[in-house]
Amino acid sequence: MLDNVMPSVFVGDEDECARPSQVWRTRLELERGQYYCVNASSGAGKTSFCSFIYGVRTDYQGRITFDGADIRPFRPSEWSRLRCSNLAYLPQELDLFDELSALDNVLLKNRLTDFRSEADIRCMFGMLGIDNRISAPAGRMSVGQKQRVAFIRALCQPFDFLILDEPVSHLDAYNNGLVGQLAVEAARELGAGIIFTSVGNVLELPSPYIPLTL
Repeated sequence: MLDNVMPSVFVGDEDECARPSQVWRTRLELERGQYYCVNASSGAGKTSFCSFIYGVRTDYQGRITFDGADIRPFRPSEWSRLRCSNLAYLPQELDLFDELSALDNVLLKNRLTDFRSEADIRCMFGMLGIDNRISAPAGRMSVGQKQRVAFIRALCQPFDFLILDEPVSHLDAYNNGLVGQLAVEAARELGAGIIFTSVGNVLELPSPYIPLTL
């Protein structure tokens, strides 16, 4: 739950404070099993929103809780447990290792969780049309191909929420739909929620989602 949360950088900015928002300066409960789309222009705080929830940034006012517990004072060990079991995250920067192959980037994560078989991972590469690039170094892939690799990596763990920061910004409509289908299938298996951001190219889900404005 977000309770009266506001990025610190916006505090004192009269224009930002006056703008209506369904996320900032309000009480927002995000529920497992629901899908949420945060669609806003650049600079409105989409990446900040994801970073706050995932705990990689704390430069906000207000309170964020997970199952009633305030996340701000969490110790590194608590965040490690939460990120391994409850929160899956696809950052906008993707954070792939360019020198490793596409497959090794995913297996590196999967070895920590032992969540999926290599056969399942290879199947997802095929479903997203990048099986022919599975052995290619990530540094030699297009941005759209990298987005799909990073997305597969995000699915290699259990989660209560799948957080996707502009996951299809470099994908065409066809591949956008494939990513949306896989995201919903994975979430349904776990009874989990999906939170995704967009600056225009919205993730196409085969199920209804709740739009949120920043």
